[in-house]
Amino acid sequence: MEKTSSRLAAEAIHLRRHGELAKGDPVALPLVMTSMYHLPGDPAGFRQYGRFDNPTWQAVETLLGHIEEAEALAFPSGMGAISAVFFSLLRSGDRVLLPADGYYTTRVLAERFLKPLGVDHDLRPTASFGEGAFDGYRLVFVETPSNPGLDICDIAAVASAAHAAGAVVVADNTTMTPLGQRPLDLGADVVVAADTKAPNGHSDALFGHVASRDATITKAVAEWRKLSGAIPGPFEAWLVHRGLETLEIRFDRMCSTAELLAPRLAAHPAVKALRYPGLDGDPSHNLARAQMERFGFMIGLTLESEAAAERFIDGCEFLQPATSFGGVHSSAERRARWGDAVGSGFVRLSVGCEPAEELWKALNEALDG
Repeated sequence: MEKTSSRLAAEAIHLRRHGELAKGDPVALPLVMTSMYHLPGDPAGFRQYGRFDNPTWQAVETLLGHIEEAEALAFPSGMGAISAVFFSLLRSGDRVLLPADGYYTTRVLAERFLKPLGVDHDLRPTASFGEGAFDGYRLVFVETPSNPGLDICDIAAVASAAHAAGAVVVADNTTMTPLGQRPLDLGADVVVAADTKAPNGHSDALFGHVASRDATITKAVAEWRKLSGAIPGPFEAWLVHRGLETLEIRFDRMCSTAELLAPRLAAHPAVKALRYPGLDGDPSHNLARAQMERFGFMIGLTLESEAAAERFIDGCEFLQPATSFGGVHSSAERRARWGDAVGSGFVRLSVGCEPAEELWKALNEALDG
C-alpha cells in the first residue's frame, strides 16, 4: 500500500519504538559524543571510528530515510550534501545543467571548483527548464520551487527527458521538504536538501542530506563522505532528529499561514508584485497543484524600492531579519543584497509558526508604514 505523507509523518514519531528500543531504553534519542569505540581484536562488523559512523547520526539517517522512502545520508550542511553528489558522481569531461535562478552557491561551486577539474556546466531558467534538450549532460540539477524567485519546473517531465538522454537527475528539495513535495516519486534519481531549514526548524543547527533509491549512487556518496571527512556532528544530528519529530505540525502551520497571507499581501497597495505558487493567478499555480502536496511557506514580494523593503523588514514586529528560512520565526531578507537576479525591492518572506492573524497584523502595519 502506498503511504501518504501524513502516514509517513505519523510513523516517523514512533520509528524508534518499532525499530530499536528494548525494555528500559530511553525514549528520546541518546546523544553519543565519541570519536573512538571499544574495538579489541577483529574490527569487522563493529563500529570502528567516529569518521566512519555514529549512532546518533545514523538514527537521523534512518528517520530521514523513512520519510523519503529511500536511503538517506547525512551531511554537515545542505551544500555539503550537494558537494558530495557532485564530487562523487562527476568526472573530468562531464557536463552539468544547473538552474540559472536557483540557490547561487551551487553555481559558484560549479564555476570555482568543478570547472578547473574539467567539469563544465550550463545554466537554464527554472520556468523553462524542460524546454531545452538534455543531450550531453551527465547530471541535470533542478531546484523547484527556485530560491528565491519561486519558479517551478515539471520534475517528472524533466526526469523523463533527461533519463532518455542518459543523465542523472538531482533535485534540491530544500524549500518543500519531503512532506510538501516528493521528487523521487516524480522520477528524480537523487534528492539533496538543507535540513538546516524546516526539518530542523529552530535555527540552531547546520545539516543536510542526500537521499536516493539507487544503491550505486548512495554507495558512491557514502564512500566520498567517509574519505573526505564531510561528516555531520552528533550534536547537530541530535538536534535535527528532534526537529524532524515536529516537522509535520510545523510545516502544516507554516504552509497554512502562507496560504492565508499571500492573497492579503498581494492586495496591499505597497506590494508591487507577489509570487506564491498557491495563488490562482501565479504562473506556477497549475503545475504546483499537480506536483506539490502543499504550496510551501515561502512568499516572494516586491516593494517599491530597496529602502521600502528594508523599512518593511526592520519595521515588522514579527519578522526576523535573517539570511536563512524555515524556522519557527518568520524571517525575511532583501535578496538583491546577495546578487540574486531580482529587483532591489524584492523580499523573500519565510512564514513561521506565529499565530496567523497576529502575524498578518504585524505585516500589514509594517507595509502601511
